Amino acid sequence: MTAPPAPLKSITIVGGGSAGWMTAAALSQAVGGACTITLIESEAIGTVGVGEATIPPIRNFNQRLGIDEATFVRETQGSFKLGIEFVDWGRKDHRYFHPFGQYGAEFDTVPFYHHWMAEHLAGRAPGPIDDFSMCWAMAKAGRFAHPSPDPRLIQSTFDYAYHFDAGLYAAFLRRYAEARGVRRVEGKVVDVTLRAEDGFIEAVTLDNGTRIEGELFVDCSGFRGLLIEEALEAGYDNWQHWLPCDRAVAVPCERGEFTPYTRSTAREAGWQWRIPLQHRTGNGYVHCSQFISEDEAAATLLANLDGKALADPRPLRFVTGKRREFWKRNCVAIGLAAGFMEPLESTSLHLIQYGILRLIALLPDASMPPLLVREYNAQTSREYELIRDFLILHYKATERQDSELWRYCAAMPIPDSLQYKIDHFRAHGTLVAETHELFANPSWIAVYLGQGITPERAPALAQMRAQVPVAERLGQIRRAMDEAVAAMPSHGEFIARHCAAPPLAA
Repeated sequence: MTAPPAPLKSITIVGGGSAGWMTAAALSQAVGGACTITLIESEAIGTVGVGEATIPPIRNFNQRLGIDEATFVRETQGSFKLGIEFVDWGRKDHRYFHPFGQYGAEFDTVPFYHHWMAEHLAGRAPGPIDDFSMCWAMAKAGRFAHPSPDPRLIQSTFDYAYHFDAGLYAAFLRRYAEARGVRRVEGKVVDVTLRAEDGFIEAVTLDNGTRIEGELFVDCSGFRGLLIEEALEAGYDNWQHWLPCDRAVAVPCERGEFTPYTRSTAREAGWQWRIPLQHRTGNGYVHCSQFISEDEAAATLLANLDGKALADPRPLRFVTGKRREFWKRNCVAIGLAAGFMEPLESTSLHLIQYGILRLIALLPDASMPPLLVREYNAQTSREYELIRDFLILHYKATERQDSELWRYCAAMPIPDSLQYKIDHFRAHGTLVAETHELFANPSWIAVYLGQGITPERAPALAQMRAQVPVAERLGQIRRAMDEAVAAMPSHGEFIARHCAAPPLAA
């Protein structure tokens, strides 16, 4: 019998920031000291570090690492997020909410949404779909509490995520990883050595001459893709024709209203984010350079802040898309090195998280089996494509004709996969989805209805359930929501009681 391939003995991570230290923390927890993990980062190279809003799966990542929520929120100046309020997207002077959680509560074999849609199209619904979201009821009241574990209660129908300082999160995970044996090396990679026989990465050389070898390399070097692109030429799929914004300018300001949600406000040439933390509010203007200059974008952003700016606006440049190969030879790209999905739905840290968890699930031995590489690339590519289509929907579904960007988006061709979903929903309210999509039915409902795509008719079965007292049930749900929200503390009070951060050192 042939001896089995040897297990991995060394993993080398190039790059720090959120991607590098999330990778180091999760791998160190997973391998438990069975192989060495080295992370190379340079204090001279800044990180993007503006991704401060997340989606609910981040909670699973932290729980997997055994991280206490209150400690994490306290140490990252964090706050809680129930969803995203979208302002002026489908049309000017209109708002809607994308919640983390379901709409209403189930009271029949037919889904709640089907009954609401039948009532809405008949002119009988007592309010918009937003009015049946626990997340929105809490968000507009500025309140927060943890969901109930009792599925019989309306308080069990919502989910939540976090806002936090990405730099503080990276530092928090660095302490976690180093306590579990990860070795950090200071330095800038100036050369990558490939093996002559197969083109695998053999070692990287730092600016001080230090040579660091490894069996598996993880590229967390950001947009540059130092290993995956510059050394291995994995290729890149550019999606700017569907997601045209290619710039952002970011600035923190003094904290204003302490909302338990993110706000996204559509502007003439893009959109502005607002993310409240305990110590400040994060702001940015994601825009298309074809339609506005960086100086104009910065001026627009500074004119629309809650309070005094705490720094000069910081420009960022990007190309929305993904690597053609996320894992090539013995290198896996994580984070911005793998691709960039603009932060409209707060997916940046999620893509890091799932890239890491997928790597752990498919962790190779020293032989680097090609089948594992193929499966990793297939799963990751599909995840990016599904998220891409959801983001495109926000731009395509608009009635705005007041600026060049929105006229372009309203007229642009879209992927067949997205058009198919829209056609189904518009025709008869059917939600077409794949089993493992990140954004489930409530997310698609929120954007469809919030941006003006309304079904021509409700799903057929809802109209055949005349014996169900729908109006009565809708009223009961609304009353239960109002009572539950009234009993909750404000967002600020909840944080003050459980996870208030100490003042930052001057």
